[in-house]
Parts: sequence; structure tokens; C-alpha cells
Amino acid sequence: MLFIVFVDFQNPLFFQTRIGKNKKPFTIIKLRTMKKNSVSKLGNILRKTGIDELPQILKIISTSMSFVGPHPLNEQDIIRLGWNSEYHTSRWKCRPGITGLAQLSPCCNKKMSWLLDKKYIQCNSILLDLKILFSSFAILFLGKKTSH
Repeated sequence: MLFIVFVDFQNPLFFQTRIGKNKKPFTIIKLRTMKKNSVSKLGNILRKTGIDELPQILKIISTSMSFVGPHPLNEQDIIRLGWNSEYHTSRWKCRPGITGLAQLSPCCNKKMSWLLDKKYIQCNSILLDLKILFSSFAILFLGKKTSH
């Protein structure tokens, strides 16, 4: 964290309200990766390695989050994606996670993210969580495209 202060000269922590299980708001804590509305050089490294997510372990301990689950969205994301309808209510039945099926996917669009979140919720199991965690660690070393 001190490295962020020395390199980017700003508060090393980033706080934002996200929507969790049963649509209950909570505050995420991440290491700051952006400077002047763009990802900093250090931020790029932190994001690629997933180190920026480490402070979220506090949210796992407090049970607002889980290691595995759908990505926690903010209210603007929910509106932008159109996921505030009755059709999407199943997404809010489990705790959000640091990693999940949608985060592992090399393609990133709202339809694929929804389908992968829905699949995770329907097939939720310890074995699936372990596979997702293993894949998430593999991505750190191999990259998203190579690890698939």
C-alpha cells in the first residue's frame, strides 16, 4: 500500500458502494489502480495479478462477500446492464464474489456475464467453487486466454 502512495501520490485504498446478496448495499475496499480517470502503470500490474482485490478479504470475513460468486455491481452498473428486472432477481440470491465464472470468461459482454452468473447460481457447489478458484490462480500465471 505504501508503494501506491509513493508511486501515485494518492490514497492507496478505493471505496465504493456495491449491491450484495438480497440487494443489500455494502462497501468494497480495493487497492487504488486508477489515476486521473485512467489505469496507472502500477494499477495495471495490480489488476493483472489480482493484488488490488486483497483488501476485499475483509468483506469475506464480514460475510458481505465470498471468494467465489457473481461480481458485485454498483447501482449504475445494474441500471446500465438492465439487470434490475424481475427476470434477474436470482442474481441477488447469493453473495457476490471476488472471482466467478463471468470473470474467468475471455469474452466480456452483458449477455455472457448474465448467462455465466445464472449458471453459477444454478450449479452452485463446493466443487464448482474449487474449480473457479483453481482457474483464477492459473490466470495469474498464464493469462486469461492461455489458461482456457
